[in-house]
Amino acid sequence: MKITAVIAEYNPFHNGHLYQLNTIRQNHGADRIIVVMSGNFTQRGIPSMIDKFARCRMALENGADVVFELPVYYATGSAEFFAQGAVSLLDKLGVVDLLHFGSEDGDINMLSACANILVNEPASFKLSLNEFLREGCSFPSAQAKALSRELCKNNNDTFHQEKLLQATSLPNNTLGIEYIKALVQRKSTITPITLKREGNQYHELTLSDEQFASANAIRSFLHGLSESDTVKECDSLDFSRIQTQLPESVCKYLVDKSNQKFLFSDDFSTILYYKLLNDLQSDKRLEEYYDVTESIGDIIIKNLSGFTTLSDFCLTCKSKNLTYNRISRCLTHIMLDLRQEQIQEYKTTDYTSYARLLGFTENGKDVLKLIKANSSIPIVTKLPKALKEWNHTSSLSSLKADIHASQLYYMMQGQKYYQIAKNEFTQEIIRV
Repeated sequence: MKITAVIAEYNPFHNGHLYQLNTIRQNHGADRIIVVMSGNFTQRGIPSMIDKFARCRMALENGADVVFELPVYYATGSAEFFAQGAVSLLDKLGVVDLLHFGSEDGDINMLSACANILVNEPASFKLSLNEFLREGCSFPSAQAKALSRELCKNNNDTFHQEKLLQATSLPNNTLGIEYIKALVQRKSTITPITLKREGNQYHELTLSDEQFASANAIRSFLHGLSESDTVKECDSLDFSRIQTQLPESVCKYLVDKSNQKFLFSDDFSTILYYKLLNDLQSDKRLEEYYDVTESIGDIIIKNLSGFTTLSDFCLTCKSKNLTYNRISRCLTHIMLDLRQEQIQEYKTTDYTSYARLLGFTENGKDVLKLIKANSSIPIVTKLPKALKEWNHTSSLSSLKADIHASQLYYMMQGQKYYQIAKNEFTQEIIRV
């Protein structure tokens, strides 16, 4: 049996994702597809618009066979840590043949060359990286510039170097490089393969008439639609503008008014502000939190008096060498109480140490049997059982963080829509 894996957020699931899963089956002969998916908070430091079980169902109804949750420490991490967590989980399942991912260039050779530079870190690359950091570049920008220079060090073609700089700066390319890097470092037998991204670019916020809109554009449209005064007076939201961008089953789900419980970053503004005030009142050092440096902590404290909303606060704190996404991730880590000391522990214990099952199809049952026979990590199907039996500190602390993040998410969802909050412990595994 040939098994291919995908690492995703599906926030929300759209035509581009459907195209990828169809391509995996048609062009690469995959018998089964495993997805490792972010939970209720994502890599850009934002909450998922739709909860993880709904997104799991969307994936299973459109081609995935088994869906596992990526633990929150990795799901909200930098591109490097996101990739290390997801790849380690897939590698430890012991059944995956291919890792398939989208990229802006679709050039596996270029991405592999970049990954090998990052793994080996030649002296010339490190010198370039430090040079660009001293110039005030953010780390992602400095790394992209250093990679393009290293790839072209025997080629003085300025045009070629500029083209490579653009390629190494693009978000899906960057993530793909980190996936390959993680596979190389682990000496994994999983083979990476990439698909050129079609349609809108990753950061595109405007819907077009193309079939493949970005998840960013779809979220932006739904955010504007769901928050507008006009819509609040209507019986239902008008999804006609994005019907061509989403698979039929996803549209059917979203059109159902009972499912229109979308969450966005600013829904968490009050709780974040309270958490920051409480930490400062108790003299807690912000750099204790994951990814928060002393300088970032100082910036947060300096600007806190002008706090209005989470998104505006990110804009206030960002600078030339500090990206919006980095600030957003740091604030999410503070809000979710994710600690720096845990990150160091996870690194020393080889990253992901369990796989939380979110859902599977009938065809996925045989994959789960294979995983049970080959996996080096436990498969979590019942939270109370895992919490009671585990005595491994890193696994237990990570699972508790996952639960805390989801309970907070469901609490905010319940408050926003005046409903009793869902309970993470009573959510059933999705079966399609």
